Amino acid sequence: MALPLVALAAFTSWAAAAPAAAQNPAPRGADSVVSIAQPRLPLPSEAASAGVTRFSFIAYGDTRGRRDGVQEQYEHSLVVDQMLRTMTQMERGPDPVRFILQSGDAVVNGRDPKQWNVSFVGLINRLTTEGGVPYFLAPGNHDVTSSGDLANAGRAEGLRNYLRAVGQLIPPDGATRRLTGYPTYAFGYGNVFVLAFDSNIAEDSTQFAWVEAQLAGLDRARYQHVIAFFHHPAYSSGPHGGAIVERPTAAVRERYMPMFRKHGVTMLLTGHEHFFEHWVERWKDARGEWQRMDQLVSGGGGAPLYSYQGEPDLRPYLRAGVADSVRVQHLVKPGMEPGDNAYHFVVVHVDGPRMWLEVIGVDWGRGYLPYRSNRATVRDSLMR
Repeated sequence: MALPLVALAAFTSWAAAAPAAAQNPAPRGADSVVSIAQPRLPLPSEAASAGVTRFSFIAYGDTRGRRDGVQEQYEHSLVVDQMLRTMTQMERGPDPVRFILQSGDAVVNGRDPKQWNVSFVGLINRLTTEGGVPYFLAPGNHDVTSSGDLANAGRAEGLRNYLRAVGQLIPPDGATRRLTGYPTYAFGYGNVFVLAFDSNIAEDSTQFAWVEAQLAGLDRARYQHVIAFFHHPAYSSGPHGGAIVERPTAAVRERYMPMFRKHGVTMLLTGHEHFFEHWVERWKDARGEWQRMDQLVSGGGGAPLYSYQGEPDLRPYLRAGVADSVRVQHLVKPGMEPGDNAYHFVVVHVDGPRMWLEVIGVDWGRGYLPYRSNRATVRDSLMR
């Protein structure tokens, strides 16, 4: 994707010191996870991109495949193929794709290096080298286990492999935008601020304090859009939601959602449920003005597709948010059968204060129209 020479000169890579050998394709069956290749066009510094107000990014999740550790993820490869075609089509348009966000569950068992090396890393190398864009992954329960205990041996093993895979892609330990020792980080590009955290440990006070400090310190005159991406949705209607309230979900609802409202977070990008659905939360801020936060569940990256299982009971959540006059709308529901849903990804378009999205179905799901079209505006006039 061609960029002006001035912009290219300003580009920096926070992993520039990483060994070049780590960019090589992963050997099959390696005992150690090989790092995903650095993006051909890394993000510029936050200061260098301050004037950017029009661009796009891609969001999706749940790429784990049925052949992980044996072959490349086939269904995920179809998604990657379409992403590359989409990026090429948008390359010379008004809002080219500048980065990709993945909300977790890269592989079935993140403790197994073979699954990363054989099935996942090579596909993402296509996005960072052929596509040229940065790729950011938040950890899912399959990546680092679902344990909320930081000392859990399985979690430590999965986290070690995750950090090796993304070592050249996320800010390093000690950086302002990284919580040292955690898969928790942030970055700013143009008028958008993006924050990733590990929802498997949503109860952890260290991570929570770091996330809140990042949000509290933002220049909101610059960052019109604040986006958090993580694995477990605050509410969903699939086999992980509906009548079930999993431990991470309960912690996200209780701790993170009030904090997100307090700091005016614009959008949540999640996965865990292997389909697409769209929720809108509205509340009144301290001035009594209505605000809006969109939650997208986009788990159609290649994992076996799920189906609608019923509405979650949000009555306790709404009672807890009564001081903010919280309302929740289920804008788009998934299909009743797995075949009613589609492998997909989402293109989020940013145009100054406006954001809109396209849901792009893949393979047999190319005609997927979750809004009776595949497009929706996410910063509309508020329904009072």
